[in-house]
Amino acid sequence: MRAIRRTDTKPEVALRQALHRQGYRFRKDYRLDLADGKRVRPDIAFTARRVAVFVDGCFWHACPEHGGQPAKNVWYWEPKLRRNVERDRAADAALSAAGWDVVRVWEHEPLDAAVTAVLAALSGSQPPHTRPERDGSALDRAATGDRPGPAREPGPPAEVPPGG
Repeated sequence: MRAIRRTDTKPEVALRQALHRQGYRFRKDYRLDLADGKRVRPDIAFTARRVAVFVDGCFWHACPEHGGQPAKNVWYWEPKLRRNVERDRAADAALSAAGWDVVRVWEHEPLDAAVTAVLAALSGSQPPHTRPERDGSALDRAATGDRPGPAREPGPPAEVPPGG
């Protein structure tokens, strides 16, 4: 079981690449310390828009279509897989209570459908209104990593003119 990946699975990497190609920026495997003391690690986190994305494997998260029960060592696998599903539901509830939108995608879903689900959650959520006001000084930009200039909505990258 040491060889089982917790992060950077093929479906997760494919989804991240597709979102990145469309100009979206996010954090991967980002630990969220929620107010009630719970910790959650979404596969992809859009922190400014408070959208958490999980790419669930069919076996490990008991997919209703493809997640079969193992025939060997049922005494071990049955409670383990049940705990995984319970942990997923608890994480969803904790994130929702903290004001996050949760998107869960199965590994067998087509990439286009997964991207569409994430984009729907992103377009339905607004940036949080609890950000402190900044005066735009260089000190504020250095502290936050912001660069001066007009704000851009995520989207396709701008085309570069030939020879430029």
